[in-house]
Amino acid sequence: MTGLSSHLKIDRSTHYAVNLEERVKMVEKTSTKQSIARILFAGLVLFTACQRAQAAEPETVERLREVIRQSGAEVVGLAVEDLETGRRILIDERLNLHAASTMKVPVMMEIFRRAGRGEISLNDRIRVKDRFSSIVDGSEYRLTAESDSDQEIYQQIGKEMTVRQLVERMITISSNLATNILIDLVRPESIRSLTRSLGALDIQVRRGVEDSKAFQAGLNNTTTALDLMILLKALADCPISGLKGCSEMIDILAAQKFNDGIPAGLPPGIRIAHKTGEITRHNHDAAIVYPAPVSGRSRKPYVIVVLTKGITDEKRSSRLIAELAAIVHASLVATH
Repeated sequence: MTGLSSHLKIDRSTHYAVNLEERVKMVEKTSTKQSIARILFAGLVLFTACQRAQAAEPETVERLREVIRQSGAEVVGLAVEDLETGRRILIDERLNLHAASTMKVPVMMEIFRRAGRGEISLNDRIRVKDRFSSIVDGSEYRLTAESDSDQEIYQQIGKEMTVRQLVERMITISSNLATNILIDLVRPESIRSLTRSLGALDIQVRRGVEDSKAFQAGLNNTTTALDLMILLKALADCPISGLKGCSEMIDILAAQKFNDGIPAGLPPGIRIAHKTGEITRHNHDAAIVYPAPVSGRSRKPYVIVVLTKGITDEKRSSRLIAELAAIVHASLVATH
C-alpha cells in the first residue's frame, strides 16, 4: 500500500471511530430502547462500511492533484464514495470552508425529517417575509431581490407558500429568501443535531443567509467535503440511514437549474442530483451521480463533492469542478 493509501485508510477509521463515540454519547441521552438500538446499529453499519472501503488508485489521485495544482485554486477539498464498490477518493476532505449554498441540503433534510415524524407537513402554508433576526444580537436585517438568485419569490411577500414550494425553490434555484424562512421554521440547532446523528461531525449550519453582523463576527456556515459526502450518501442509501422522503429529496436535487459544475464534466443523459454553492472566491458542487447502465445492468450511484476556494472567476472554478468530475467518473465507471 502506498503512503497516500495508508493515510486514507487511517483517516477513514479515525472518522468512524469518532462517529461511534458521538453515537455513544447520544445513546446516553436517549430514553427508549428502540432509539438506542437504532443508533448502535447505524454506528455498526458505518464502521463496517469503513472497513470495507477501498482506496482510490494512486494514479487517479495523482492526476486529480495535478489538475488542482495547475488550477490556481488556493485550496480544493474533494470527497468521493462509490456505493457500488465502496471505493473512496479523498483529497483535503476535512478542509473547513464557507459552505455557501451547499448548506441548504441539510436544511432540506431536516424539513423532511420533521415531516416524516408528523411534526410538520410539506403542505403547510407559511407566510413569506423578508425580515429576519441576526444571530449576533437579534437585530433585524432584510433580504433583497437584487442579491438573490430567486427574484420572483419577492413578489410573494405577505402571501403564503407551502413548505414544499419553499424547499423546491431553495434547492433548484438556490433561493435565499426561501432558505431563511425554512431555517426559521426548523432552527439551526435542529439541523446540526440531524447532521451529527448521520455522522457529519464538522459541518456547521449556524444561521440564515445575508446576516452581515454574523459574517463580520466570523459566525459562518461551514462544511467539509467529507461531511457533504456523508449527507448525500445518507440520501442515496436510505435503507441504511433510515431517512424518510429520500426519493423526493433526490428528485428535487435532480431538478437543479445551475449545472456548470459537476454535470458539465459528465456524459449527457446521466441523472445527477446535486446542489451548488457560490460566494466570493468559493465555488462548490455536491452530487449523487447515477451512471448509465452497462450492458443492460444498472449499478448503484456514487457521491462526489468538490469544494473550491481562491479562484475569483466563477467560470474558471466551474471548469475546474467539471474537470475533476470527469476524471472521477472515468475512473469509477471504467473499472466497474
